[in-house]
Amino acid sequence: MLTVMGGNDMPGHTHHQDDRLRRLRKVEGQVRGLQRMVDEDRYCIDILTQVSAVTRALQAFSLDLLDEHMRTCVAEAVAKGGDEADGKLREAHDAITRLVRS
Repeated sequence: MLTVMGGNDMPGHTHHQDDRLRRLRKVEGQVRGLQRMVDEDRYCIDILTQVSAVTRALQAFSLDLLDEHMRTCVAEAVAKGGDEADGKLREAHDAITRLVRS
C-alpha cells in the first residue's frame, strides 16, 4: 500500500496506486539509464538532459500526489475544523515549501 510519509504516516489513497507505481517504475528505469550513461562515460550534456527528464517526471508525480492530498485529506480536515485542520494545512504548507525548494 502506498503511504504518505509525514507526521501521521497515514495511508495514501489507493485508487490511483497502480498509475503511481507505473510512473515510479518509469522513473526508476530512467535513473538506471542515468547510471548506465555514467558507467559508459557518455557525453555530459546527454546525461544532464536525462537528469532533467527524471526531475520533471518526479515533479509531475509530486504535484499529482499533492493535488489528491489537498482535495481529500486536507479538505476533510478543513471541513471538520479545529486543530486537525490547522495541522493538515501546516503539513501541506510544509510539503509545498519542500517541493518548491527542491
